[in-house]
Amino acid sequence: MKKFADMIIDPEPWEGLIMGNHALARAMFEAGVKVVTTYPGSPTPEIADAILSVPVYKRPLHFEYATNEKVATEIAFGSTINGHLSVVFFKSVGLNVASDSAVQLGLMNMVGGLVIILGDDPGANSSQNEQDNRHFARMAYIPTIEPATPTEAYHAFHDAAELSKKHQIPVFLRMTTHVCHAKEIIKFGKINTAEHKYETLFDVKNGPFLPITKSVFPLKRKAIARIAAIEEDSENSKFNIIHSPFGSDRINGKRLGVISSSMPVLSILENLDEVKQPVDVMALNFSYPWPRKKVRSFLKDHDEVIIIEELDRIMENEIKSFAYDEDINCKIHTRSDSEDLMGELGPERTWKIISEVWPVEFPVKETTAASSFTNHRIPQMCPGCGHRSAFHAIKQALPADAITVGDIGCHSLGFFKPYNMGQMLLSMGHSSGTAAGLSIGNKTRKVLGFIGDSTFFHAGLPAIINAVLYDHDFTLVVMENGTTAMTGHQPHAGTGEIGEKISIDKVLESLGVKFLKRVDTYQQKKLTEYVKEAMDHKGFAVVIASHPCMLKFMRGQRKKDSYTAKHVIVDQNICENHNVCLEDFACPSFIRNDDGKITVNEDLCIGDGSCKQTCPVTAIDFDKEGK
Repeated sequence: MKKFADMIIDPEPWEGLIMGNHALARAMFEAGVKVVTTYPGSPTPEIADAILSVPVYKRPLHFEYATNEKVATEIAFGSTINGHLSVVFFKSVGLNVASDSAVQLGLMNMVGGLVIILGDDPGANSSQNEQDNRHFARMAYIPTIEPATPTEAYHAFHDAAELSKKHQIPVFLRMTTHVCHAKEIIKFGKINTAEHKYETLFDVKNGPFLPITKSVFPLKRKAIARIAAIEEDSENSKFNIIHSPFGSDRINGKRLGVISSSMPVLSILENLDEVKQPVDVMALNFSYPWPRKKVRSFLKDHDEVIIIEELDRIMENEIKSFAYDEDINCKIHTRSDSEDLMGELGPERTWKIISEVWPVEFPVKETTAASSFTNHRIPQMCPGCGHRSAFHAIKQALPADAITVGDIGCHSLGFFKPYNMGQMLLSMGHSSGTAAGLSIGNKTRKVLGFIGDSTFFHAGLPAIINAVLYDHDFTLVVMENGTTAMTGHQPHAGTGEIGEKISIDKVLESLGVKFLKRVDTYQQKKLTEYVKEAMDHKGFAVVIASHPCMLKFMRGQRKKDSYTAKHVIVDQNICENHNVCLEDFACPSFIRNDDGKITVNEDLCIGDGSCKQTCPVTAIDFDKEGK
């Protein structure tokens, strides 16, 4: 059986079960993409995994993890105006970081073609919000395709690449979490193995590439004209189709229809399969610009239509306005419940929306309340995580009224009990800026912020430079675990896996940070001491709390066959049930039994021993049997 890395670049057609993100990687190889850039963020990291599974000497494209999404976008832009078909991908909120450059792209000529893959996240499965990036498409004049399945994603990438090359305009491929991660049997095409040389084709005549006062209005006119021209592509797109699984007859004298896009289309079709009603479903998966002629015809052919889309009322408002202008006599129903504007629209939720409008054809279903004894699992750090030791130690140093500022990363989990660290959160790299604001005029309460090492390089430096410049009086703890852990252990500028390792210490020293200490988080007493010293320091102070991500470390040890299984035990002859290990340190390996005794789950414990120092009576020790 072929390895995945060989299959993904097999030049011959093949068929197999594959996830949406991996299908996109295969489509890139087939389409002749030459440059791919990204900053890791769920739900898109597996695209990078698929590309990186292919050894560099076999890889027919250039790939790189950029410092952040804005830089990734700019690299892809530079590549495409040099004549190369390029791709940039990131998660939903990554577009916020990229937007300063991304909103200019629709004004210019993408000479080689540019596909921007957005990993949107309805339901906020792995994000701090569930923003609807279709708004950005309208603002930046960027066409948008929204596949509903992995197969559609594969074909949509090819269409997006061709559309981009044809009109020299960037194209958004808007994926959502479950399209990214769903699996489907897909028939793949051939890969063109002809050598494609990297040639420098940049020419100012292909521009202008300068959105300055003189050129703003000509460029905007061109962007608007291109969107209008691309509407014809939308009219003819195979992604904009009408499903009539049970015919198009009238129901009680009326023709009923639904307009939707992406995954909700599948939910609605599942609803129809249950009731076997002749309701037409228009799927607008080439969603911007949407096909006005098709929509006009659909509205005129129906007496009533419901518009169902995940998240905001974008198509709903646009189509209602269009119907009014066109004087179309079709009743367009709206989603009445504000809850329908949040989260993913699975079959239960689309049924509820439809049944509120057409209760006879789609009888209202009674929803079963969640069982009262169901316990929600609290997100928690892995056994052995250095962040747990850090929070436990730092808590000993903090006054009761201290203000703590969180940031994006695994250490965001410090917000939960029992650590209660990080009382506010905005975006990647915000902690130093927010902490600085909290410190101004604050003479009574200590302020402490957290930032991860990946976030430090991604977006942390500007606010840190500002803190040094004004010597804001707060302490910043850099939670260094040597990887981009939360999204799957991707490298960053400080890991040494991409070029030469950039030292956080040296960066901070070069900026002029006056108080700078480094300590391993397992050295809890020293970390407590350093944090106290930092808070006593008048002005900006930094403590680097470092320990390798133990999940990544243990995987590496097992791959090298250098891991000897061991764990800790609780000596019941010594234990006095202070419960510090369970309630304050809170490693998930510890269990409180029905008799009140604390024991260790051997399947969870990795034997790192970071918990030993937390026991006030030293009842925790390594298993002397050495299992």
